[in-house]
Amino acid sequence: MTRRVLVASRNAKKLNELRRILDEAGIAGIEIVGLNDVAPYDEAPETGATFEENALAKARDGFAATGLPCVADDSGIAVDALNGMPGVLSARWAGKHGDDTANNILLLAQLNDVPDDRRGAQFVSACALVAEGVEEVVRGEWPGTIGRKPVGDGGFGYDPLFTPEGETRTSAELTPAEKDAASHRGRALRELLPTLAALADN
Repeated sequence: MTRRVLVASRNAKKLNELRRILDEAGIAGIEIVGLNDVAPYDEAPETGATFEENALAKARDGFAATGLPCVADDSGIAVDALNGMPGVLSARWAGKHGDDTANNILLLAQLNDVPDDRRGAQFVSACALVAEGVEEVVRGEWPGTIGRKPVGDGGFGYDPLFTPEGETRTSAELTPAEKDAASHRGRALRELLPTLAALADN
């Protein structure tokens, strides 16, 4: 029997990332569906002060509305020179939600005078899984630095500005498999694998 699991996102790249991680772990019996595959429901605004709060609220909403086990993530970039900002405001840093180009331009402007040795940052992802009798929240971090101009056309968000630790390429230049293996969301999603495997077995 296949167990449907809702990922509270319309971002096809996020859905495919979890599908690839499940395949890589050899976990069968789970069908990943996104918000476009279920009846619309009211999604609470992301008003939490932390990634964990936002992820858990989204996963609870999805489970309550659909009855399906629900995985939700809240992720963003925390820049050392900006005291951890944009943080939970990453997707709407320039004012409009999801305008990657404007967000990147603003971040580069804010870091214009920051020297290379102080441009450290971490991508952060909190992933929550809510199902019958289950609430689990995990966190993944991916350290690196912010460059001086966008490079690469893969990924999304701040990927073109972010060079992971130990890399010469930005995360927008990595292959999907390379990114899954190292990224903040990949790290967090792997923490959920034992619980997802248990769901698949039920």
